[in-house]
Amino acid sequence: MNLRNVVIGMLFITVIAPIALYTDRFAAFAPSSSRIDFFEDVTSFTLPADSGRLNVLPQELSTVFKDPIGVVYTTNTNSTQEEVASSSDDGIIQDSIAAAGADSQSQAVREHKSRVLSATDEQVQSQTDAVIRRVTDSAIAQQESRSDGTDAASNSKDPKSLASNVVTQRASQDPPERKPGVKPGKASEKDHLKPKVGKQTDQNAMSDARVRQLRDQLIRAKVYLSLPATKNNQHYTRELRLRIKEVARVLGEATRDSELPKNANDKLRTMEQSLTKGKQIQDDCAIWVKKLRAMLHSTEEQLRVHKKQTMFLTQLTAKTLPKGLHCFPLRLTTEYYSLNTSQQQFPNQEKLEDPLLYHYALFSDNVLAAAVVLNSTITHAKEPSKHVFHIVTDRLNYAAMRMWFLVNPPGKATVQVQNIEEFTWLNASYSPVLKQLGSPSMIDYYFRSHRASSDSNLKYRNPKYLSILNHLRFYLPEIFPKLNKLLFVDDDIVVQKDLAALWSLDLRGNVNGAVETCGESFHRFDRYLNFSNPLISKNFDPHACGWAYGMNVFDLDQWRRQNITEVYHKWQKLNHDRSLWKLGTLPPGLITFWKRTYSLERSWHVLGLGYNPSVNQKEIERAAVIHYNGNMKPWLEIGLPKYRGHWAKYVDYEHPYLRECNINP
Repeated sequence: MNLRNVVIGMLFITVIAPIALYTDRFAAFAPSSSRIDFFEDVTSFTLPADSGRLNVLPQELSTVFKDPIGVVYTTNTNSTQEEVASSSDDGIIQDSIAAAGADSQSQAVREHKSRVLSATDEQVQSQTDAVIRRVTDSAIAQQESRSDGTDAASNSKDPKSLASNVVTQRASQDPPERKPGVKPGKASEKDHLKPKVGKQTDQNAMSDARVRQLRDQLIRAKVYLSLPATKNNQHYTRELRLRIKEVARVLGEATRDSELPKNANDKLRTMEQSLTKGKQIQDDCAIWVKKLRAMLHSTEEQLRVHKKQTMFLTQLTAKTLPKGLHCFPLRLTTEYYSLNTSQQQFPNQEKLEDPLLYHYALFSDNVLAAAVVLNSTITHAKEPSKHVFHIVTDRLNYAAMRMWFLVNPPGKATVQVQNIEEFTWLNASYSPVLKQLGSPSMIDYYFRSHRASSDSNLKYRNPKYLSILNHLRFYLPEIFPKLNKLLFVDDDIVVQKDLAALWSLDLRGNVNGAVETCGESFHRFDRYLNFSNPLISKNFDPHACGWAYGMNVFDLDQWRRQNITEVYHKWQKLNHDRSLWKLGTLPPGLITFWKRTYSLERSWHVLGLGYNPSVNQKEIERAAVIHYNGNMKPWLEIGLPKYRGHWAKYVDYEHPYLRECNINP
């Protein structure tokens, strides 16, 4: 019995006791429940919505954190790394001591920590440094952006939005490599300069960012005021109305951020705070949508009305003669009739029918515009004495036109001024267009207000379409029976080069030489003619390239040979009810000279200076003739300022007649 007890005791000492001893030692290294909870907390760690400066730390979704890696303390590490490392180390030591509860277990934990410290991965450390460096740069950029006041209030103040931006930036770029000689957590000077350059570019591109934001706030505030939930809250309603007045006062007529007052940022932030309150009050999104749709519909309707008013006022301005240009011909007419008969005659009348000279046809009732055409042409002419200008005007401006060129002859060039009333052969029995212009239906179309709403295109009611001067271009052989070639010009052009080469141009059997204008889709035949009419669709191509009046070379011999005037009369009679085209001279010109037009180089004639502010400047400089076609004529106040100088330099504003009528550049 005693022997058995001795054996059992020795067996306990030699076998069971060592097992129990080593089991306790292994327990010291096993992860305690507190450590497991700590790792789970770290893995599921997310940023709170109300975080402060730390909200710029990037987060990567569905990323499992590994065991915290200790950082060996050195003098070069930054404060952020020291705080994170020290806090994580203290947490591990405290959890290990609480789990072990003994000095030996604490010693084991310290040994384990030493092994972890010695096993630190340098690659992971470099990635950590890169992340911290990007976070620091982002924080600096954000602080500078806030100080400039260029960030959007609704987005830049949201921590989640800022954190997502950092995550997006990190995901779209490869982790930067650490450069030699650069300490962890610090960026080089070049790295700091790059975002600043990009920021300056964005600021230049968005010079009206705050103006747009203030306007957006006003719209949102007005929506809030119209919602039932806001109306029931009188205190908030008074506050919001006050904010609207403040923002409207600050905004004023500003179109750029530089025009805003210094307190614009304060008012913007205050309004944003009030709108945030309103967002919390509103709980029905359907009301929001309904109100915004109503506002959108109302805005579109207002835009449509304003466009129509703008079109009407523009057409009205184009039709209206400025006071100075009304005074100018009256003053000239008075002076003309004070001259004796011998003083009213032009010199060099023997050149008027010489086919070897360069003849121009100009039909105009605008004395100043005609003067610019002649002055610019003679200025660039190499042989001014060979140029002959045939001007045809109406009865009201006949004396004024003659007086101006008698007092201001265009150098050595020859001038002829004729009165259209003297063309007795041009009457309603010969010209279909004259008969139509005097018809009751045409008068009703132009002067009855109830008909105005039936045609949205107001430009066709321009009085110039009622003037026979506009249609006189289809009777050139009858007006100049002894000429064989002629250059037809409008009175809204400026000549910039010598045009003598056009008379030696071979038109290859065609009647009309013109510059085509098919660079845009609206300059093709279907833009001017009614292709739903069988007469048009069977005879013409809707995609055919159009051309421009304003500077046209006409071979009058071919005109007579092909009987072009009768072709014009035929189609004009077919259009008695305006079913083939509306009004004007270009549509019948396209029809009359169909397959009879020779295409000139574009540099001869550049158009669009009377309506298009984007005409290429190089094309203008290279052009032989620039054309102010459109409503914005250079002698009107609505003329485009950037093009007016090309026209104004040929006007002598110091002339006594112009000064008396207060005509200024």
